[in-house]
Amino acid sequence: MPAVPRLHLPASADADEVYAAYLAWATEQGLTLYPHQDEAIIELLSGAHVVLATPTGSGKTLVATAAHLAALVADRISFYTAPIKALVNEKFFALCDIFGAEQVGLLTGDASVNPGAPVICCTAEVLANIALREGGQPTSGWSSWTSSTTTATRSAAGPGRCRCWS
Repeated sequence: MPAVPRLHLPASADADEVYAAYLAWATEQGLTLYPHQDEAIIELLSGAHVVLATPTGSGKTLVATAAHLAALVADRISFYTAPIKALVNEKFFALCDIFGAEQVGLLTGDASVNPGAPVICCTAEVLANIALREGGQPTSGWSSWTSSTTTATRSAAGPGRCRCWS
């Protein structure tokens, strides 16, 4: 299996530069974004909130990767969450390949690797505990992607569609 190319951070947090860097990375892998992915990424980079309701395997992770990139260049923290450790661990290694191990951390009930990293992979339980402990609205620009969010919103947007709001 060929190695995933590293996603290089653009020089600034300008939305056009971030989009161009992300698109170049995707193209380098031979990927073409689906319209719902492209729309969601553009909306995220414009500062809108996005609910991406698509079936498993339709590319939500590519949108999440763009959100992590945007958070990184804006010097914010982003989170990838999943309900079980096996999925979190898998995504941790994948994001290390994409962004570099120094940019990615892992927090589960029994493991902590690079907890000060700007991209954190953690179980939903750990993220809930962080939110409860810190309280209030997060100020770090969190991006949270969970399977439960996808399931809960599927009927609202319909398969293969993106709902965006400011």
